[in-house]
Amino acid sequence: MTPPPLIRGRFAPSPTGPLHLGSLTAALASYLMAKSQHGQWLIRIEDIDPPREIAGMAEKQLQTLAGFGLHSDEPVLYQSSRSRVYLAALAKLLMENKAFYCSCSRNQLAGQDGIHRQCVATADPERAAIRLRVDDRSMEFTDGVYGRQHQKLADVIGDFVLKRADGYFAYQLAVVVDDADQGISQVVRGADLLSSTPRQIFLQQQLGVPTPSYCHIGLVRDSDGRKLSKSQWAADLDDEDRFTAFSTAYRHLGQDDRVLQRNWKAAANLERALQHFDASLLPVLTIPEPAGSPDAD
Repeated sequence: MTPPPLIRGRFAPSPTGPLHLGSLTAALASYLMAKSQHGQWLIRIEDIDPPREIAGMAEKQLQTLAGFGLHSDEPVLYQSSRSRVYLAALAKLLMENKAFYCSCSRNQLAGQDGIHRQCVATADPERAAIRLRVDDRSMEFTDGVYGRQHQKLADVIGDFVLKRADGYFAYQLAVVVDDADQGISQVVRGADLLSSTPRQIFLQQQLGVPTPSYCHIGLVRDSDGRKLSKSQWAADLDDEDRFTAFSTAYRHLGQDDRVLQRNWKAAANLERALQHFDASLLPVLTIPEPAGSPDAD
C-alpha cells in the first residue's frame, strides 16, 4: 500500500511589527494541524515589502516563536531572496499571455468600482504593474473550517496585480510560488485571507502547480471587536505572560486549555497541546469583510 503524502504546513509572518496573540494563534493552529497528521511545519518570512518592514523584526519574530517551542523543520525561507524565482514565474505568465503590463491607477479604475476589467491607460512597461488576466469561471474550494466557498473573480476582483508599479512583488504571486516550491500541502491561516484564496487557486492553475488544502482560523479580536494587527501595535507577545498567551491561543482554537500547566516548560506544553488537539473543535467565527481594494493583499 502506498503511504499517504506527507503533510507540509507553514507559518509566514511579515516583519512589519512584533508578533501578537493573533499571530501566535495562527502559528499554533498551523503547527498543530500539520503535526497532528505527522507532517512537517515550516516558517517563511514574507519580507517583500521593504517600505513597511522594520529592521531586525524578522529575527525578533523567530526568537518569539522559539520562546513558545515553535521551530521550523527546515531552514527559514526569506522571500527577499527569491526575486529570481518570482521573475521567472512572471516571464512564463507574460509569454503565455496570461499576464500583462498595466499602467491604470486606482483613480482611473474608480469608474469600474476599482475592478480592473480592461485597461483605461496606455501601458508603459518601464513604469507599469503586471496583472494576471482573469476569466469568467467561478472559483470554488472547500475550506476546512468555513466549508464550501466560491467567488467569481471577474465580478469581484478583476485582473489582479502580481508585480506592483513600484517594482515590488505582490503577496499573491510570492505566496503561490513559494507554497509550490516548498511543497506546501496544507495552508492554515487567519480568516482575513479567506477572500484571497480564490485568487491564489486561480494563479496556481495558471502556473500549473498543485493546490494545497486550506483551513482558515477565526481572528483574535480586541475588546472593541477589531482584528489584532501588527500595524496597529497590538500587544507584543514578548511583553505578555507567556503561559497566559499560549493557553489563550489554544483556547481560541476551541481546545481545552486545562490540559496545560503553568509550571511546565514551553516545549512540554506544546507537546501536551498537540496530544490533545482536535481539529473538529476549531470554531466557526464571523468571516471578516474583504479588504477595500481588489488589489489589496
